[in-house]
Amino acid sequence: MDIAPNPADNEPPRLANQLADQLAERIAMGDYLPGSRLDEVDLAERFGVSRTPVREALIQLGSTGLLTLRPRRGAVVTEVSPQRLMEMFDVMAELESMCARLAARRATRDECLALRAQHDDCVDAVQGNDPDEYYLRNERFHHAIYRLSHNSFLEEQALALSRRLRPYRRLQLRVRARVNSSFAEHAGVVDAISSGDEELAAQRIRGHVTIQGERFADLLSSLARATQG
Repeated sequence: MDIAPNPADNEPPRLANQLADQLAERIAMGDYLPGSRLDEVDLAERFGVSRTPVREALIQLGSTGLLTLRPRRGAVVTEVSPQRLMEMFDVMAELESMCARLAARRATRDECLALRAQHDDCVDAVQGNDPDEYYLRNERFHHAIYRLSHNSFLEEQALALSRRLRPYRRLQLRVRARVNSSFAEHAGVVDAISSGDEELAAQRIRGHVTIQGERFADLLSSLARATQG
């Protein structure tokens, strides 16, 4: 569903974020094919907004690699093959595994309690079966683990790839029962980090991220079948 028009554009940063999320989702779903040019004027008319938030949204997506911003050509959808995408999930799994291992070694008791509180904050979204709200809280949870590694370079690399995979990680939560499974997997990660079990923490979050890539493939497969039907 498209965002509601906001002619006044009272909250341009927030509006730009909403536009970026919608465009990212459409790119992930194949509505905008690789090599397609996204025109500011066309998008502004389609969403009923000014060109300013559209331009900001395109810049955001360019920074994640979903779009390539080219002089005189504008924003072009970057080509990412399924194999390339799965390779990115493999790397994401290893980066998060490193973060979780270091978090289990370095996080203080108070930091572990704060991580558990962030996990508990996802309960409402789980009970309400709201994958989009769950994703936002889920993202904060993962970013907290990056911070708990107490390795700023590792945190920067994990954040960068996380932003690149954002639309795909968000969409996989729409696979049936995935939100509940994800929440349960998070609980296992929190327990391992809190107990200081480095290898278990690394193993659990690696499996969690690997499953995300597989569930995204499941989603695309189910949509393809629905289209053919």
